[in-house]
Amino acid sequence: MNYRHIYHAGNFADVLKHAVLARLVTYLKQKDKAFRVLDTHAGIGLYDLSSDEAQKTGEWREGIGRLIEAELPAPVVEILAPYLSAVRDLNPAGGLTLYPGSPKLVRMLFRPQDRLSAMELHAEDYETLHRLFEGDFQSRITRLDGWLALGAHLPPKEKRGLVLVDPPFEVEGEYERLVDGLARAHRRFAGGIYCLWYPLKKGAPIKNFHEALRALEIPKMLCAELSVRSDRDVTGLAGSGLIIVNPPYTLKRELDILLPFLKERLAQDRFASARSFWLRGETPLN
Repeated sequence: MNYRHIYHAGNFADVLKHAVLARLVTYLKQKDKAFRVLDTHAGIGLYDLSSDEAQKTGEWREGIGRLIEAELPAPVVEILAPYLSAVRDLNPAGGLTLYPGSPKLVRMLFRPQDRLSAMELHAEDYETLHRLFEGDFQSRITRLDGWLALGAHLPPKEKRGLVLVDPPFEVEGEYERLVDGLARAHRRFAGGIYCLWYPLKKGAPIKNFHEALRALEIPKMLCAELSVRSDRDVTGLAGSGLIIVNPPYTLKRELDILLPFLKERLAQDRFASARSFWLRGETPLN
Protein backbone atom coordinates (compact mmCIF):
# COMPACT_ATOMS: atom_id res chain seq x y z
CA MET A 1 0.00 0.00 0.00
CA ASN A 2 2.72 2.47 -0.96
CA TYR A 3 0.83 4.11 -3.81
CA ARG A 4 0.05 7.81 -3.41
CA HIS A 5 -2.06 9.36 -6.13
CA ILE A 6 -1.01 12.90 -5.16
CA TYR A 7 2.13 12.35 -7.26
CA HIS A 8 -0.06 11.64 -10.31
CA ALA A 9 -3.23 13.67 -9.71
CA GLY A 10 -4.42 15.52 -12.79
CA ASN A 11 -2.11 13.70 -15.18
CA PHE A 12 -3.12 12.54 -18.66
CA ALA A 13 -4.61 9.31 -17.28
CA ASP A 14 -6.78 11.26 -14.86
CA VAL A 15 -7.95 13.49 -17.69
CA LEU A 16 -9.25 10.56 -19.71
CA LYS A 17 -10.73 8.75 -16.72
CA HIS A 18 -12.43 11.78 -15.21
CA ALA A 19 -13.71 13.17 -18.50
CA VAL A 20 -15.45 9.85 -19.24
CA LEU A 21 -16.61 9.46 -15.65
CA ALA A 22 -18.26 12.88 -15.78
CA ARG A 23 -20.01 11.94 -19.03
CA LEU A 24 -21.36 8.74 -17.44
CA VAL A 25 -22.73 10.62 -14.44
CA THR A 26 -24.28 13.20 -16.77
CA TYR A 27 -25.98 10.41 -18.69
CA LEU A 28 -27.42 8.88 -15.51
CA LYS A 29 -28.89 12.25 -14.60
CA GLN A 30 -31.08 12.25 -17.69
CA LYS A 31 -33.66 10.23 -15.73
CA ASP A 32 -35.22 11.58 -12.56
CA LYS A 33 -34.71 8.36 -10.62
CA ALA A 34 -31.83 8.30 -8.14
CA PHE A 35 -28.62 6.42 -8.80
CA ARG A 36 -25.55 5.42 -6.80
CA VAL A 37 -21.87 5.62 -7.71
CA LEU A 38 -19.65 2.95 -6.15
CA ASP A 39 -15.97 3.97 -6.16
CA THR A 40 -13.91 0.95 -5.14
CA HIS A 41 -10.45 2.56 -4.83
CA ALA A 42 -11.34 6.12 -3.91
CA GLY A 43 -8.09 7.67 -2.65
CA ILE A 44 -8.28 10.91 -0.66
CA GLY A 45 -10.84 12.64 -2.88
CA LEU A 46 -9.21 16.05 -3.29
CA TYR A 47 -5.63 16.88 -4.29
CA ASP A 48 -3.53 19.98 -3.68
CA LEU A 49 -1.47 20.54 -6.80
CA SER A 50 0.67 23.08 -4.95
CA SER A 51 1.87 20.40 -2.51
CA ASP A 52 5.47 19.23 -2.51
CA GLU A 53 4.39 15.81 -3.79
CA ALA A 54 2.48 17.14 -6.78
CA GLN A 55 5.17 19.71 -7.56
CA LYS A 56 7.88 17.04 -7.39
CA THR A 57 6.52 15.16 -10.41
CA GLY A 58 4.57 17.93 -12.07
CA GLU A 59 2.51 15.35 -13.93
CA TRP A 60 -0.60 17.52 -13.77
CA ARG A 61 1.10 20.10 -16.00
CA GLU A 62 1.14 17.52 -18.83
CA GLY A 63 -2.51 16.65 -18.18
CA ILE A 64 -5.17 19.00 -16.82
CA GLY A 65 -2.65 21.85 -17.06
CA ARG A 66 -2.78 21.64 -20.86
CA LEU A 67 -6.58 21.86 -20.93
CA ILE A 68 -7.82 24.20 -18.25
CA GLU A 69 -6.85 27.50 -19.90
CA ALA A 70 -6.83 26.30 -23.51
CA GLU A 71 -9.20 27.23 -26.30
CA LEU A 72 -11.04 24.06 -27.22
CA PRO A 73 -13.04 23.11 -30.33
CA ALA A 74 -16.78 23.49 -29.80
CA PRO A 75 -17.61 19.75 -29.89
CA VAL A 76 -14.85 19.06 -27.34
CA VAL A 77 -16.07 21.89 -25.10
CA GLU A 78 -19.47 20.24 -24.85
CA ILE A 79 -18.03 16.82 -24.03
CA LEU A 80 -15.57 18.12 -21.44
CA ALA A 81 -17.96 20.63 -19.87
CA PRO A 82 -19.04 18.58 -16.80
CA TYR A 83 -15.44 17.66 -15.99
CA LEU A 84 -13.79 21.03 -16.58
CA SER A 85 -16.62 22.92 -14.86
CA ALA A 86 -16.01 20.90 -11.69
CA VAL A 87 -12.28 21.62 -11.81
CA ARG A 88 -12.91 25.33 -12.33
CA ASP A 89 -15.45 25.42 -9.50
CA LEU A 90 -12.72 24.22 -7.15
CA ASN A 91 -10.44 27.04 -8.34
CA PRO A 92 -12.69 30.13 -8.43
CA ALA A 93 -9.73 32.51 -8.52
CA GLY A 94 -8.44 30.86 -11.67
CA GLY A 95 -5.38 28.76 -12.23
CA LEU A 96 -5.00 25.29 -10.78
CA THR A 97 -4.48 24.54 -7.12
CA LEU A 98 -7.10 21.92 -6.26
CA TYR A 99 -7.95 18.88 -8.34
CA PRO A 100 -10.87 16.51 -7.67
CA GLY A 101 -10.36 12.80 -7.33
CA SER A 102 -13.12 10.55 -8.60
CA PRO A 103 -15.34 10.63 -5.47
CA LYS A 104 -15.21 14.42 -5.24
CA LEU A 105 -15.85 14.83 -8.95
CA VAL A 106 -18.96 12.68 -9.03
CA ARG A 107 -20.25 14.24 -5.82
CA MET A 108 -19.97 17.69 -7.37
CA LEU A 109 -22.14 16.51 -10.27
CA PHE A 110 -24.88 14.94 -8.14
CA ARG A 111 -28.48 15.98 -7.70
CA PRO A 112 -30.04 15.81 -4.20
CA GLN A 113 -31.34 12.27 -4.78
CA ASP A 114 -28.05 10.69 -5.89
CA ARG A 115 -25.65 8.78 -3.62
CA LEU A 116 -21.97 7.89 -3.35
CA SER A 117 -20.35 4.84 -1.75
CA ALA A 118 -16.56 5.27 -1.66
CA MET A 119 -14.14 2.57 -0.50
CA GLU A 120 -10.55 3.13 0.60
CA LEU A 121 -8.36 0.59 2.39
CA HIS A 122 -5.28 2.65 3.24
CA ALA A 123 -5.77 3.90 6.81
CA GLU A 124 -4.38 7.42 6.38
CA ASP A 125 -6.10 7.97 3.05
CA TYR A 126 -9.38 6.69 4.46
CA GLU A 127 -9.22 9.22 7.30
CA THR A 128 -8.54 12.05 4.84
CA LEU A 129 -11.42 10.95 2.61
CA HIS A 130 -13.75 10.54 5.58
CA ARG A 131 -12.99 14.09 6.78
CA LEU A 132 -13.63 15.47 3.30
CA PHE A 133 -17.16 14.02 3.24
CA GLU A 134 -17.95 14.31 6.94
CA GLY A 135 -21.55 15.42 7.44
CA ASP A 136 -22.50 14.72 3.82
CA PHE A 137 -25.60 12.53 4.02
CA GLN A 138 -25.37 11.70 0.30
CA SER A 139 -21.99 10.02 0.72
CA ARG A 140 -20.92 6.90 2.60
CA ILE A 141 -17.19 6.40 3.13
CA THR A 142 -16.02 2.93 4.14
CA ARG A 143 -12.59 1.56 4.98
CA LEU A 144 -12.64 -1.59 2.90
CA ASP A 145 -10.70 -3.46 0.25
CA GLY A 146 -12.45 -2.22 -2.88
CA TRP A 147 -12.39 -5.65 -4.49
CA LEU A 148 -14.71 -6.91 -1.73
CA ALA A 149 -17.18 -4.12 -2.48
CA LEU A 150 -17.89 -5.68 -5.87
CA GLY A 151 -19.74 -8.42 -4.03
CA ALA A 152 -20.90 -6.96 -0.74
CA HIS A 153 -22.18 -3.61 -2.01
CA LEU A 154 -24.00 -4.70 -5.16
CA PRO A 155 -26.66 -4.32 -6.28
CA PRO A 156 -27.34 -0.84 -4.90
CA LYS A 157 -30.76 -0.28 -3.41
CA GLU A 158 -31.40 2.39 -6.04
CA LYS A 159 -31.14 -0.32 -8.75
CA ARG A 160 -29.37 2.25 -10.95
CA GLY A 161 -25.74 3.07 -10.79
CA LEU A 162 -22.16 3.32 -11.88
CA VAL A 163 -19.25 1.27 -10.56
CA LEU A 164 -15.75 2.72 -10.92
CA VAL A 165 -12.89 0.26 -10.43
CA ASP A 166 -9.56 2.08 -10.45
CA PRO A 167 -6.94 -0.04 -8.65
CA PRO A 168 -3.37 1.22 -8.17
CA PHE A 169 -1.81 -1.76 -9.99
CA GLU A 170 0.84 -2.15 -7.27
CA VAL A 171 0.90 -5.94 -7.33
CA GLU A 172 0.97 -8.66 -9.94
CA GLY A 173 -2.30 -10.00 -11.23
CA GLU A 174 -4.37 -6.82 -11.21
CA TYR A 175 -5.52 -7.30 -14.82
CA GLU A 176 -6.83 -10.74 -13.87
CA ARG A 177 -8.47 -9.32 -10.76
CA LEU A 178 -10.26 -6.76 -12.91
CA VAL A 179 -11.71 -9.51 -15.06
CA ASP A 180 -12.71 -11.64 -12.07
CA GLY A 181 -14.13 -8.62 -10.24
CA LEU A 182 -16.23 -7.59 -13.21
CA ALA A 183 -17.56 -11.13 -13.65
CA ARG A 184 -18.57 -11.29 -9.98
CA ALA A 185 -20.11 -7.83 -9.95
CA HIS A 186 -21.99 -8.28 -13.22
CA ARG A 187 -23.67 -11.42 -11.91
CA ARG A 188 -25.09 -9.35 -9.03
CA PHE A 189 -25.82 -6.14 -10.93
CA ALA A 190 -26.08 -6.84 -14.65
CA GLY A 191 -27.80 -3.56 -15.50
CA GLY A 192 -25.18 -1.29 -13.97
CA ILE A 193 -22.63 0.82 -15.82
CA TYR A 194 -19.04 -0.22 -15.07
CA CYS A 195 -15.91 1.79 -15.72
CA LEU A 196 -12.63 -0.09 -15.30
CA TRP A 197 -9.26 1.69 -15.48
CA TYR A 198 -6.01 0.02 -16.50
CA PRO A 199 -2.46 1.13 -17.33
CA LEU A 200 -0.71 0.86 -20.67
CA LYS A 201 3.00 0.27 -20.22
CA LYS A 202 5.81 -1.85 -21.57
CA GLY A 203 5.07 -5.54 -21.21
CA ALA A 204 1.47 -5.09 -20.05
CA PRO A 205 -0.71 -8.11 -21.01
CA ILE A 206 -3.32 -6.02 -22.81
CA LYS A 207 -4.18 -8.57 -25.50
CA ASN A 208 -4.77 -11.32 -22.94
CA PHE A 209 -6.74 -8.89 -20.76
CA HIS A 210 -9.06 -7.97 -23.63
CA GLU A 211 -9.52 -11.60 -24.61
CA ALA A 212 -10.43 -12.53 -21.04
CA LEU A 213 -12.99 -9.74 -20.95
CA ARG A 214 -14.53 -10.89 -24.23
CA ALA A 215 -14.78 -14.39 -22.83
CA LEU A 216 -17.14 -13.13 -20.12
CA GLU A 217 -19.73 -12.66 -22.90
CA ILE A 218 -21.14 -9.52 -21.34
CA PRO A 219 -23.25 -8.04 -24.15
CA LYS A 220 -21.82 -4.52 -24.38
CA MET A 221 -18.24 -3.52 -23.56
CA LEU A 222 -16.59 -0.43 -25.00
CA CYS A 223 -12.86 0.26 -24.78
CA ALA A 224 -11.05 3.62 -24.84
CA GLU A 225 -7.27 3.92 -24.84
CA LEU A 226 -4.94 6.91 -24.85
CA SER A 227 -1.15 6.71 -25.03
CA VAL A 228 0.83 9.94 -24.84
CA ARG A 229 4.23 8.46 -25.67
CA SER A 230 6.05 5.35 -26.79
CA ASP A 231 6.51 2.62 -24.19
CA ARG A 232 9.70 1.43 -25.88
CA ASP A 233 12.26 3.33 -23.83
CA VAL A 234 10.35 3.99 -20.61
CA THR A 235 9.36 1.87 -17.63
CA GLY A 236 6.56 4.09 -16.37
CA LEU A 237 3.07 4.80 -17.60
CA ALA A 238 2.84 5.43 -21.34
CA GLY A 239 -0.94 5.43 -21.55
CA SER A 240 -4.12 4.22 -19.95
CA GLY A 241 -7.35 2.56 -20.92
CA LEU A 242 -10.96 2.31 -19.82
CA ILE A 243 -13.43 -0.51 -20.22
CA ILE A 244 -17.02 0.73 -20.08
CA VAL A 245 -19.71 -1.90 -19.62
CA ASN A 246 -23.26 -0.94 -20.61
CA PRO A 247 -22.10 2.40 -22.01
CA PRO A 248 -24.57 5.16 -22.91
CA TYR A 249 -25.45 4.93 -26.58
CA THR A 250 -23.86 8.36 -27.16
CA LEU A 251 -20.49 7.53 -25.64
CA LYS A 252 -18.81 5.90 -28.64
CA ARG A 253 -19.54 8.94 -30.79
CA GLU A 254 -18.24 11.24 -28.05
CA LEU A 255 -15.05 9.22 -27.69
CA ASP A 256 -14.49 9.44 -31.44
CA ILE A 257 -14.45 13.23 -31.02
CA LEU A 258 -12.61 13.42 -27.69
CA LEU A 259 -9.80 10.91 -28.13
CA PRO A 260 -8.18 12.42 -31.25
CA PHE A 261 -8.21 15.80 -29.52
CA LEU A 262 -6.63 14.42 -26.33
CA LYS A 263 -4.01 12.60 -28.37
CA GLU A 264 -3.01 15.86 -30.06
CA ARG A 265 -3.17 18.05 -26.95
CA LEU A 266 -1.57 15.69 -24.43
CA ALA A 267 1.05 14.03 -26.65
CA GLN A 268 4.54 13.82 -25.18
CA ASP A 269 6.19 12.41 -28.29
CA ARG A 270 5.33 11.53 -31.88
CA PHE A 271 4.20 8.03 -30.92
CA ALA A 272 1.07 9.22 -29.09
CA SER A 273 -2.04 7.28 -30.07
CA ALA A 274 -5.71 6.89 -29.20
CA ARG A 275 -8.51 4.53 -30.11
CA SER A 276 -11.99 3.46 -29.08
CA PHE A 277 -13.59 0.19 -30.08
CA TRP A 278 -16.15 -2.37 -29.02
CA LEU A 279 -14.87 -5.42 -27.16
CA ARG A 280 -18.39 -6.87 -27.22
CA GLY A 281 -21.55 -5.67 -28.92
CA GLU A 282 -22.07 -3.19 -31.73
CA THR A 283 -19.13 -3.87 -34.09
CA PRO A 284 -16.33 -5.49 -32.06
CA LEU A 285 -12.72 -5.12 -33.17
CA ASN A 286 -11.20 -8.38 -34.38
